[in-house]
Amino acid sequence: MKFVPRGLGLIAAAAVTEVYAQASAPAPDSAPGSGLAPGLLQATLGLAIVLALIWGAAWLIRRLAPMAAKPNSPIKVIATQAVGQRERVVLVEVADQWLLIGVAPGHVTALQNMAKSALPEAPPMLHPFDRLFSLARAKREG
Repeated sequence: MKFVPRGLGLIAAAAVTEVYAQASAPAPDSAPGSGLAPGLLQATLGLAIVLALIWGAAWLIRRLAPMAAKPNSPIKVIATQAVGQRERVVLVEVADQWLLIGVAPGHVTALQNMAKSALPEAPPMLHPFDRLFSLARAKREG
């Protein structure tokens, strides 16, 4: 047990009491009625906004980023087409075969097997402006 002189103990107690009184007293320049609630509300809203931005960025990246495939993988996704809100038709290449697969929540169905060269080449799609421009040029020349 340490020995503390009686005078020093009283001085220390008075100093602690004075510091406590100053800390618990309201600041003279603060507005009456202001407390912890506005600061807590602002911090909560700021955190909610940051979390919403993180969630939105993750959703956007998942939605727009192409599926990462290994270059030497024996299975390659050739094309996908949405046919419903959560249903898709997927064209997959495995060796020399193409598989047309229906994908829905809860199950996958093989729709058709075909040789790799079985699909005809699709004609190039013209933009509506290109089509109108070629028609106008044909009328002018002919």
